[in-house]
Amino acid sequence: MLIAVIDGMGGGLGVQLVTQLSAQLGQKADIIALGTNALATNNMVRAGAMRGATGENAVVVSIRKADVVVGPIGIIIPNSLMGEITPKIAEAVASSDAHKVLVPVNQSHFDIVGLESRPLVVSIKEAAAKVNELVQGKSW
Repeated sequence: MLIAVIDGMGGGLGVQLVTQLSAQLGQKADIIALGTNALATNNMVRAGAMRGATGENAVVVSIRKADVVVGPIGIIIPNSLMGEITPKIAEAVASSDAHKVLVPVNQSHFDIVGLESRPLVVSIKEAAAKVNELVQGKSW
């Protein structure tokens, strides 16, 4: 199974996801880091992703092979992450056949309502647990 972790900016959320997924899954799945910039990609690879790719085309091409995509909710919203998620990236992720596990993160140009306020680390742990369930075949 191929898990694509997508992040931008400094890759901090992606790093936490890669770290937790690597610890939980071990060799049960391949984790790739798809960054919108080299810093994000590099940080996710250092955190344990098997390999990484950077930029719009890399994300669009690599996402086609993924079974699960995980990242901040902004990866399906054009121009989010301070403009790093291009409309083409957002469309590729949203249109992908991969199962999406999205972490709710408010940004300056949108709000997510109806969710309880909680620390981001809790949402990241829940996302990693959901991916683990998917890999184990419990809720595909």
